Amino acid sequence: MPLIDITNPDIIKFLIENYDKTARLRMKWNHIHGEKMKEAASLTREEKGYYETDVLKQTMVAGMAIITRDNTVASSNRKLRVIRDGTHIPGITNLKKKHCITDVGFADPKIDPRLARPDTDLSVDPIMRPIDPKQKKVIYKDIPVFGRNAYLKSRSRIPPEQKYYFIECSGWEYGWRLTDSYFNKNAPTCGRVWRLTRDVKSRTGPHPDPKHYQNSDLLGVAKCPKV
Repeated sequence: MPLIDITNPDIIKFLIENYDKTARLRMKWNHIHGEKMKEAASLTREEKGYYETDVLKQTMVAGMAIITRDNTVASSNRKLRVIRDGTHIPGITNLKKKHCITDVGFADPKIDPRLARPDTDLSVDPIMRPIDPKQKKVIYKDIPVFGRNAYLKSRSRIPPEQKYYFIECSGWEYGWRLTDSYFNKNAPTCGRVWRLTRDVKSRTGPHPDPKHYQNSDLLGVAKCPKV
């Protein structure tokens, strides 16, 4: 909403009239309720001698009738027989696990034995894909050739989609299943697109220009070469 122009004479007249109207309403309210305000400010009201316990007692006494009524109704309801909507109430054994990663085609029970389970098993699907046994043995061999660092280094060379079933962090959204992209399947061997694809797939980022590339000469006065 745009601001009003306070330099306009019509707007100035309108504001002055509203200020005067507000002041008159405030004076009228103070004149009507002035005595009540003085009485409340002076604390000269009639003393009734109530304590906090008296107020709580009156609240409890007022609610006793409702408590008695509720107890009477509840005692009669407890004697009634439970009404069943059906003759058979299904339980956990009657449930079937659907919409798991095997049903949508993201995993194969032959590759991951953890997924070969009955339909009544309601356990959560695994997050990581099975690790190669040869790669798993690296962590148990002697260092420095093998060990924990060598195992983590070898795991870092594997794309995330080959280690996990789904995206587990927001940083994987840009490189998830990069092999299925258009640039990977139709990447030319030369040209600007291949340069961009090579830099994106590189683990060290964009590379500098080759040595045979030279910077363009700056504009200005240049001497002719000697003949």
